[in-house]
Amino acid sequence: MIYPTGRCVWAAVIGVVPAFLVALALPSVWYLGLLWVCILLGFLAVDASAGPGRASLTAKLRSVPQVGIGGQFPVFVSAYFAGKWPSRIEARLAHDERIVPLGEAGGALYPTPEGGGLELRFRAVRRGMAGLDLLWLRWPGPFGLTWKQVVLPMDNKVAVLPNVAGVRDDAITLLQRDALVDGKEQRRSGQGREFESLKDYQPGMGRRMIDWKRSARHGRLVAREFRIEQNSNIVLAIDSGRLMCEPIDGVAKLDRAVTAALLTAFVALKGGDMVGLFSFDARPRVIGSAVRGMAGFAMVQKRAAEIDYSNEETNFTLALTTLSAQLDRRSLVVIFTDFVDPISAKLMLRTVGRIAERHLVLFMLMKDEELETLSDTEPAKGEDVARSVIAGDLLRERDLVIARLRRLGAHVLEADHRRLGPELVQHFLDLKRESLL
Repeated sequence: MIYPTGRCVWAAVIGVVPAFLVALALPSVWYLGLLWVCILLGFLAVDASAGPGRASLTAKLRSVPQVGIGGQFPVFVSAYFAGKWPSRIEARLAHDERIVPLGEAGGALYPTPEGGGLELRFRAVRRGMAGLDLLWLRWPGPFGLTWKQVVLPMDNKVAVLPNVAGVRDDAITLLQRDALVDGKEQRRSGQGREFESLKDYQPGMGRRMIDWKRSARHGRLVAREFRIEQNSNIVLAIDSGRLMCEPIDGVAKLDRAVTAALLTAFVALKGGDMVGLFSFDARPRVIGSAVRGMAGFAMVQKRAAEIDYSNEETNFTLALTTLSAQLDRRSLVVIFTDFVDPISAKLMLRTVGRIAERHLVLFMLMKDEELETLSDTEPAKGEDVARSVIAGDLLRERDLVIARLRRLGAHVLEADHRRLGPELVQHFLDLKRESLL
């Protein structure tokens, strides 16, 4: 694209207007105005055709691969011309709403040994994959009368992650609470199914812990000591449909679920388990294979950033059927979701019964404080009575769905949104101690 600069506009005003006035005063020299216009058009044509063109331009974009919410990060724009470098080149970068520029999202490139460069700074404000999609570049011709502009697709992505610093601190606190004072792994007699060692029988131990064959061999009672199993398979399935995108205290339920899932993943990986991430709305979205070890936590974070907001209704049948088909061993499936009434949860209930026959299913729900407040508020007028009755009916229907889930063999944990992660981790550790995985 080529268009005139401000210098060209001023040249036209300064030159054409006086020539036009002279032509009005002296009609016999009208050709002077036409001559000036022709000269200006000639300079414009030369300015537009001379100098470096699009074919000689090479542009690149560099940014960090991931950043936490609230974090600041730089984006480097670089450009190179195969021929002569223009007197000035300006850039502007297009971005989505997940990041905001600190200042302007563009400016003039400064000279570098490779050509020209520009550093822009952004701040991440919303979780997800932030796109830096388009780069505008423009430079003037030799006379400064025209701009030459190009639009280049960049397709650069930055993963905006939840605040993992807080997640790590919470996880370490919970693990310390669940460990011995000396920092060693906590082993409770009689709990777990993985054999640990033999020890002398002590009063108070259960009879099932006695190893009768070895006791007869040693001539004294010997008990087996077990420990909580490791290498369990954990799947964190996050509903990203319409209901999960509603905000609670200014933060979407989906974001709170992702933070709780990351906290659980950190604790599970720390304990030697395998963790996989799965998200769905109308169809499965993020399907990640299970990872092991603390090195895999970065991969879980990256996949969590790929979980996007959706305004579609959740299809539990398709999602849970797809998930069940990919699980080749017994797993703990933690489902972060929400529902309003038995009608919207009808298809979910049909699918849960089948997946709960083979796997341990845990539904993670957030308490609906808005409905509870409306139901408990003392009415002051007729509208308040109607509002309270409707809220109470919705809560009873929600309790009905929860009761049906439990009858189908699923575990249901309903927690306050401010305690979602810690409550889930505590329940997860309790399930491991009870050897239910």
